[in-house]
Amino acid sequence: MTLAPIPTAAFTKIAVGIDRPEDVVVGPDGRIFASDHQCAVAEIFPDGSFQRLGPKGGAPNGLNMDRQGRVLIANFGIYDREDGPLQRFDPATGKHETLLSEVDGRRLTSSNYPVMDGAGNIWCANSTHAETWPQALDGRTDGFIFVLRPDGASSVVAEGLKFPNGLALSADEAFLYCAQTSGADVMRFAILPGGWLGNGERYGPALGLLQQPGGPQHDHNDLGYTDGVGMDADGNVWVCLPAANKVVAILPSLEVVTVIHDPSGETVNHPTNVTWGGPDLKDLYIGSIRADYVLKARSPVAGAPLIHQR
Repeated sequence: MTLAPIPTAAFTKIAVGIDRPEDVVVGPDGRIFASDHQCAVAEIFPDGSFQRLGPKGGAPNGLNMDRQGRVLIANFGIYDREDGPLQRFDPATGKHETLLSEVDGRRLTSSNYPVMDGAGNIWCANSTHAETWPQALDGRTDGFIFVLRPDGASSVVAEGLKFPNGLALSADEAFLYCAQTSGADVMRFAILPGGWLGNGERYGPALGLLQQPGGPQHDHNDLGYTDGVGMDADGNVWVCLPAANKVVAILPSLEVVTVIHDPSGETVNHPTNVTWGGPDLKDLYIGSIRADYVLKARSPVAGAPLIHQR
């Protein structure tokens, strides 16, 4: 099925005043949580207001949730030149904890996005070990994907990546998809038994242009820096292109269609992640690294249920 584009006018701004709402996660009970630079997570209420929960520290980035309703937080600490661990916050108790601060002797500096599979593995990207994150957009290959297994063991499972960013699982959990921000593309990895990954391959085409030092400055609408990815119920991989104020989808045929585009950035401003919620999983939420609000609209197709939504 061809995806119908979502007009900019269909979006409502919620949680106005939030700080760096990179991502959103919707619990099985309908509670909505977003990243916020001033706390662990912010809860967004039905009237659009929000409340900050947990301590401030680093830059909470990608969010997800486990089956117990605890929020998994990838802390992009490099944003503040701090460490960037994988964390967890329990809205029921207020407990905030670090799950992992290093993997295979490598300090986590830029945990970006976590996703949990049905076996209890938490997959997450560490984008770079550069001193500051903009330096890492030069195409260096120091990013990696790591896994925290349910027995507490952890491993680097893919490396040599160009700023690995958002992650998504296929519906059958046979594949893990990863956006390479400075590769302008999405990689696909086969998931192997025991919480390991096979070799990665590009999934679909390059999704736009990249600025080259000393080269011509491309129109921002053509830029392909990839950020968050999400899987819908039809097997389409949605990809956020923040510099272009655009969200595209890679169809199973590998055709790429534009789902959302706001050239002015007045509404859809540097979109970084897509999340689905609501009883029919058609409430679409979009986070941003630049806007001080979260966007909400109705999606033309439901999201694929995450582990905590099944």
